[in-house]
Amino acid sequence: MAAAAFAKDSSKPFLPLAGVARDGWSNEDEATSTCFCGAVQLVLPLKAPGLVNSFVCNCYDCRKITGSMFASNVTVQDSHVRYTRGQDQLKAWRNETTIGSGEAMTNYFCGTCGGLMYRVGDRFPGLSFLRMGPIDDFNLHETKLRPQVEQYTADRVSWFHGVEGAEKFEKMSS
Repeated sequence: MAAAAFAKDSSKPFLPLAGVARDGWSNEDEATSTCFCGAVQLVLPLKAPGLVNSFVCNCYDCRKITGSMFASNVTVQDSHVRYTRGQDQLKAWRNETTIGSGEAMTNYFCGTCGGLMYRVGDRFPGLSFLRMGPIDDFNLHETKLRPQVEQYTADRVSWFHGVEGAEKFEKMSS
């Protein structure tokens, strides 16, 4: 309960004990995203043009690949992402069979703990879809990175009523 109370002060980073690494950080312009075991860490932009948007996806692929009922994502320009460690530790898996667009998506996981860090799609050159969960500053999930869009709402589970205030799309947003 104390952690949740501290997180309400969104003026400061909130870096809870989550995962093994203890070196996550954020500032006005950038933040770290670290896998659960700490082997992979990247830095993502928190402002445009590097930060494109944030969204929740309810599609069946996102459910399966996250082990949850939806995925929360941050779209970033690849040119604005850099690794602090572990890029060589990533494993990739490519799928085009079940993707709604019919074009392939490649998923990048930590080779040690298996944490999904991001996806890239053939339909979206130059962009990566980072998973919000590994972003170390949890206050960003509530503030700068709060989802603006929710897609595949037609596939949403009945007990989740969506992201309040987000623009809704029954299928993929453009």
